[in-house]
Amino acid sequence: MKCRLLLTLLVFSLPAWGCATTTHEDWSAFLKAHEHSISTIEARVSPGDVLVIDSSQALEIDGIIRKVQPDGKVALDLVGEVQVVDLTAREIAAKLDRLLSPYYTDPGVRVEVTSQPGRVFYVLGQVGTPGPYPYTGRNSLLHTLAVAQPNHIAWQSRVRIIRPNADEKHRREVEVDIDKMVRTGDVRQNILLEPGDMVYVPPTPLGWIGLRIRELLYPVAPAVRAYQAPDDFLETQDRYDDRRADRNRRS
Repeated sequence: MKCRLLLTLLVFSLPAWGCATTTHEDWSAFLKAHEHSISTIEARVSPGDVLVIDSSQALEIDGIIRKVQPDGKVALDLVGEVQVVDLTAREIAAKLDRLLSPYYTDPGVRVEVTSQPGRVFYVLGQVGTPGPYPYTGRNSLLHTLAVAQPNHIAWQSRVRIIRPNADEKHRREVEVDIDKMVRTGDVRQNILLEPGDMVYVPPTPLGWIGLRIRELLYPVAPAVRAYQAPDDFLETQDRYDDRRADRNRRS
């Protein structure tokens, strides 16, 4: 009777998944990422990022690796400290070409951003490896979930992507049916994630009930284990005594 009452309460307290409506503006905000280049050469540089700089002519900077300092600068031979924060790799290369022009006719500078530890997005909920993930500019929703590994109670037809913003008017959220995407091969909703995005994989309704039951039983679990411990010890002792008696009979 108590279990039936508990299940009834849990069912009626289920969250109303899927009730929120996704507007056209929400989808447009997420899908517009497909209209832009997703190469990391377009990523804006932040303090702490790591740059690899090459030049076919300026050997002073060819093949060097520099970490962007907290003040947004990198120190280079010939040109000194260069402000690079908020620039793309392409813009940094063009800036270095200009700064090196008094020394070389065509420096041919190339810049690559190899590490951006401050640019991450988050995967939460029913996955094997939740937490922050490094943003590369090529993080699609489908690839991200393949890496995060949804577990056995993950509700993959109700995956939510939240794009936070300090301004509530620009905060966006959409829901994607991953199961349908895999089943049909239609990847039009395979969103390209951006830094700060949150991917939430909710539990299925039955999975949610299981989690709530586990939470309710958690306070009594230590007491149950403590109650069972003496019986387990006695049972182990009895088996040990039986084996010792059997060896004595054989000898």
